[in-house]
Amino acid sequence: MTEFNVLGDITAWQREFEQRLRASYTAAGLGPAAVERMLGDATAGVGDWTVAAITDAGTRVGHVAVVVTGDGDALTGRIGDLGVDARHAGRGYEAAARDWAEEWCARRGARRLEIRLTEPSGELFDGYVVHGQVRARRVGSPPEPPHGVTGRPMTRAEYPGWAAAEKATYVEGIVRAGAMDREEAVRKADRDFGKLLPEGLATPDTSLLVLEAAGEPIGTGWLKHGHLPGVTYGYSLHVGEEHRGKGYGRAAMTAGERATLAAGDSVLMFTVWGGNEVAMNLYTSAGYRVVEESRSTGLPRSAS
Repeated sequence: MTEFNVLGDITAWQREFEQRLRASYTAAGLGPAAVERMLGDATAGVGDWTVAAITDAGTRVGHVAVVVTGDGDALTGRIGDLGVDARHAGRGYEAAARDWAEEWCARRGARRLEIRLTEPSGELFDGYVVHGQVRARRVGSPPEPPHGVTGRPMTRAEYPGWAAAEKATYVEGIVRAGAMDREEAVRKADRDFGKLLPEGLATPDTSLLVLEAAGEPIGTGWLKHGHLPGVTYGYSLHVGEEHRGKGYGRAAMTAGERATLAAGDSVLMFTVWGGNEVAMNLYTSAGYRVVEESRSTGLPRSAS
């Protein structure tokens, strides 16, 4: 019989949890300094988590960690970890731990449950909505741009129109993923753009590009260099709708990879919103691995 026993001392679990995270981030191509930064973010507040050992007939088979945060009607649960030892995997312990976590959070008033996955989970969380994925790829040498696509610096005249269109696209992505309603998404976009582009076109460590093919603009790119040590973060590489279906999507990513190397970084990282299957498939085909995937469900799940 599967049982869950809350731990009084989480030291051993935390050490093993951090080892798994390090291995996952390293496998995605991140360097040691970037791995430690990601690890710090992923384990922030871990002292507030409730960690339970998953046992069967007295044998420990894994761990599950949960927490509820927020106030009043805005309480949100989170599964911080759900790990079953390899020798016990595939015997139903994972589903039992998921169900226990959902019930634990719901009993404490959470109406929403989130999870951030760093490894494939099979069908375990298929019923959860995918809100987004962080993808990354280590770039070795400057790739040759397919189709002759190049990236040049954006001009002052081009910036206002780009910023308005980029913000609208950002809002649509959040709404389509189901992460927020439109009003909340607009407020988030205003905050984020103000923080990320405080000096507009002149914001330090930022590349704002116009992508061109045969001298004709076909899209734009927005890159933040040094987002993590050695990592450039691609806020967007956008190909105009009238130019899609011509292989320019991969060419745009190549332009981003060249800009990454030119800035002294060696890894290019993106976030793709849930529901954007075209972008997810493109990143997969180009060798971009999933670093993290965010999902959520309503609670109780049977009523969501």
